[in-house]
Amino acid sequence: MLHKMRLRQLRLASGYSLDALAHKMEGLVTKQAISKYETGKAQPTQAVLNKLASALGVKAATLTSEPKFEVKFHGFRKRAKLRARAAEEIQSKVAALLEQRINLQGFYKHHEPAGVPFKSFSVRSMEEAETAATRLRETWELGSAPISDVTNTLEEHLIHVLELKGTEHFDGLSATAVDESGKVVGGAVVSSFESSGERQRFNLAHELGHLVMNVVGNINEEDTANRFASAFLAPRDTVLALTGVQRHHISLSELILLKQRLGMSIQAILYRLKDLSVISETLHRRWCIDINKQGWRKNEPEALPREEPRWFRRAILQAVTEGWITKEEGESMLSERLDLDEPLSLADRKAFMKLPLEERRRIMAKQAEELAAHYNSDNTWREVEGGDIIE
Repeated sequence: MLHKMRLRQLRLASGYSLDALAHKMEGLVTKQAISKYETGKAQPTQAVLNKLASALGVKAATLTSEPKFEVKFHGFRKRAKLRARAAEEIQSKVAALLEQRINLQGFYKHHEPAGVPFKSFSVRSMEEAETAATRLRETWELGSAPISDVTNTLEEHLIHVLELKGTEHFDGLSATAVDESGKVVGGAVVSSFESSGERQRFNLAHELGHLVMNVVGNINEEDTANRFASAFLAPRDTVLALTGVQRHHISLSELILLKQRLGMSIQAILYRLKDLSVISETLHRRWCIDINKQGWRKNEPEALPREEPRWFRRAILQAVTEGWITKEEGESMLSERLDLDEPLSLADRKAFMKLPLEERRRIMAKQAEELAAHYNSDNTWREVEGGDIIE
């Protein structure tokens, strides 16, 4: 039986309206029929179910199965212009991507987020947000130096980095997947596709703050996540060692050098210096006015290169070569063709092991003979090894 919530989620995750999905199915069913499937007022035939699955790029079993976990969203940063349906599309997309990655996690021995204290740091003030960032750095043994690759650091702890393109009026969110026992089995940080590396890094650290902090009391969650991100990227002692404890002036050239060292925008660095009382409110305000005049609020000088998530692609390549998923499934998830030097498939290896022992020995002996004949007829290997041994 079709799981109605799955159909709507996957349709929205694919960006299809009811009309668009009906068109994709080449008129097999109407948009009214699809709407009835989603509300549970009707059930599709097996043929229609298979066609729905094909149109959405999933297996039919996915549309009939109960989700293994619940996805919870945290710190959804959206602007007032973001429509309700667009917000639901974003959440559906994130839920589908996170489920995909958790399914891949299941193939590995270490398949759960490592050392991630989800919602473990109680925060009632900005200073406690700073402390939370320090404690997480200690837990992950990051030291006090700037983080060279935030994306890689998150992925090493199985926090999935997702970036959504073409999503207007959306800045970012974080998500956790919780199983029936209430245990977190996966986490993700999500941001809109930014043009510069410094904005991307800050967004990821901001969303990480939403994952690990439990903000209580009368305090703004977005402000605490910003403070967490600043402290995570630029620890207090590191900043003071670079700038000194108090400054009356600071030049653009120095700010650019700090940007390259800390991996943060000039605006974020100035805010950090103000928070640490390195510069005064007045100096910070003067710099903000100058940044506005120069038109640097969105495009600063000396933009840093973007970081690239790698876990997903690496996990798929391993899953395909190990025979855990098919090459076609891997290509579908990556939306690209995979050119692999594939060894014997898992099916071939299993078929070989089912042969009688004597037959396996015969095949292996024949392969050994063919290999020996090849080396005897081709002496280039002797040259590579240095030729004959002379005593």
